[in-house]
Amino acid sequence: MRVELRAPGTDDDWAAYHAIRRHVLFELRGNGAAYTVDHPDERLPGHFPFVLWDGGTAVGVIRVDVHDTIAFFRRMAVREDLQRRGYGRHLLQAAEQFAAAHGCTRAVSNVDPGAVGFYERCGFRRGKQAEGNRTVVMSKQFQ
Repeated sequence: MRVELRAPGTDDDWAAYHAIRRHVLFELRGNGAAYTVDHPDERLPGHFPFVLWDGGTAVGVIRVDVHDTIAFFRRMAVREDLQRRGYGRHLLQAAEQFAAAHGCTRAVSNVDPGAVGFYERCGFRRGKQAEGNRTVVMSKQFQ
């Protein structure tokens, strides 16, 4: 496994980024029509989209939003056919390193309930959850 986290730099990189997000986070949840490729949040200052590559294969995506000393991990996803192979852990670790290098001391993520155990195994802790919210707020302090 030769993984590398890097920002999309070409049209093909962006296509891979959006394909993974659309399929894993929207289509598999029955909400594919809601996905917007040109959503303005993707290019706001302090928002950093990334693709995790294994050689020449895009395997996962995440967006890291940096606000002061907090990094918000947004829309993390690993390709459906490559899940449970360690890519999610690599993706989180690389995002944490990026965030720490940008002065962040903590990461926060709204997590699908089915992924809570994975985040806990990666050192995240459950936070308070608003009533009616379908995600679980999780956070991790950096060393």
